[in-house]
Amino acid sequence: MRRATVALAVLLALSGVAGCASVPGSSPVQILRDVTDGETAVLPPGPVDGTDAGGLVRGFVEASGSSADDHGAARLFLAPEAQDWDAGAGFTVLDSQFDTVPSPGAPDPSSDTTRIRIRGSSVGRVTASGSFEPEQAPVQIDVTVVRRNGQWRISELPDGVVLPLDEFRTSYRDVRTWFVDPARRVVVPDLRYLPAFPSRAQASRAMELLLAGPSGALLGAVDSQLDAGARLRSNVALTETGALIVDLTRVGDLDEPGRRLLAAQVVLSLGEVNVARVRLLVDGIPLITGRPELTREDVADLNGDVQPAADVPALVVAGGRLRGLGAGSAGSEQPGPLGNGAYDVESAASSVDGQRVAAVARSSGRRLLLVGGGADGGVAEIGLSAVDMTRPSWTPTGSEVWTVMDSTTVARVLVDGAGTPRTGQVNADELAAFGPIQDLRLSRDGMRVVAVVAGGLYTAAVTRSLDGEAAVRNIRRLRPADLGEVVSADWRSAEAVVAITRRADRLVAQVSVDGLSVQGLLVNNLTPPLGAVAAAPSRAFLVTDQSGVWSFAGGDQDAWRQVLGGAPDAVPFYPG
Repeated sequence: MRRATVALAVLLALSGVAGCASVPGSSPVQILRDVTDGETAVLPPGPVDGTDAGGLVRGFVEASGSSADDHGAARLFLAPEAQDWDAGAGFTVLDSQFDTVPSPGAPDPSSDTTRIRIRGSSVGRVTASGSFEPEQAPVQIDVTVVRRNGQWRISELPDGVVLPLDEFRTSYRDVRTWFVDPARRVVVPDLRYLPAFPSRAQASRAMELLLAGPSGALLGAVDSQLDAGARLRSNVALTETGALIVDLTRVGDLDEPGRRLLAAQVVLSLGEVNVARVRLLVDGIPLITGRPELTREDVADLNGDVQPAADVPALVVAGGRLRGLGAGSAGSEQPGPLGNGAYDVESAASSVDGQRVAAVARSSGRRLLLVGGGADGGVAEIGLSAVDMTRPSWTPTGSEVWTVMDSTTVARVLVDGAGTPRTGQVNADELAAFGPIQDLRLSRDGMRVVAVVAGGLYTAAVTRSLDGEAAVRNIRRLRPADLGEVVSADWRSAEAVVAITRRADRLVAQVSVDGLSVQGLLVNNLTPPLGAVAAAPSRAFLVTDQSGVWSFAGGDQDAWRQVLGGAPDAVPFYPG
């Protein structure tokens, strides 16, 4: 990463002093109301008199979630000689189940000094940029405790914060910071985490995260209109009418499109912490001429978080044909050779606007890629052939379609011009190094892929060079211990994927893009093994089991509903 990894608390502590640099006298800024003042969190209780050594250490771990006053609540559990504990040396998130047990060979607890081991499993760590990096691994941390005046306190411990997942969810909230897709020149989200309290400090903290740049997961895939030297001239503040003043300096030279992109980055990032209006200034002057205050509606056209239109339906490949996905035992056949049986179709995908379709067809023991569009359903064979091909996936503009050939080669087809489609490769060597690539899906904003590789669930960024070459970088494996063998995956949103697995107790799981959270979906009336999955924002989940395609909308619905019967080989899909 481009910045050293230290605890999130250290970075956030800087937010309160972001405006301490001198303000040029030529354009003074009036601080009307400092939004870092205000309510404070209810701090966790300190140690309870009479608590045994193991209970004291457990209480310390649970209190570490409060970052207020340099983790002041956790410091109540420390003896005076341990008060130099550096909470900023690291931030590990534990699975919620952890133990505090006597360390092997520790002195008997009847003495006044002993050692306690914190024992559990990490799910990952929080970086200085407020992002979560997944890493499941065993954790064993020994601390020394002493008994003085009848009470145990921690006298020696390693630096850094260790926090259970449940406490992290209580003490921190997820937000999206927004950065620039350099190809489409729109802004896309990057998931981060902020302390939940005090809420009135979150605007300044969100700006600090934006100024810090993209997370490691999207490094090299996105840009920022904020130069590395950009900073706030003063603390963010509220006007009397409730607009948030954000005055930046050292932003570099920006043309009008660049200024609008910068406005979108700031306004959408602050919208995550409930800021409705922003008075966005550069050196005291409005960033956008004639628009002293901006709202999310003013930059909505630059939001690159693509969603399929509500009127573009789901489709399904079943029995070698492309069909609409309707109620009953069979969907309606689609027009053209993909629907009428001219090709033996195995899988397919439509562009996010539904105007183009790509399909993998079986032919003489091999696979062909077909691309087409239009009301007549016409398609053309692309010059790609392999023993196996994964289901296709489209970029948000509908100008590229990707597939994986023979589990190793990620191929892309450029169909953006009026001429013959061009084929090329994606540099996915880093991903293929983990094993055979069994499934790969582009996110609908085009900035990431989710892939199933040797039964593991992975996410990665899509980077593009100046000459247009694409690569898959910044690879993360998500929750292997909780998912087991993964069969297929799809994007629910820019922040979440859905996967089907071989685990009987978690056949369908929704996983955050960074791997922090994993949630199993109800599967009481599905017949495993499952074969395919499809998802999209605000759409029902679709899976294929041994009897056909099933739909689950969540909410009050307590069972899956069959939407296509007698099709155990079906592959449903939403646009994108």
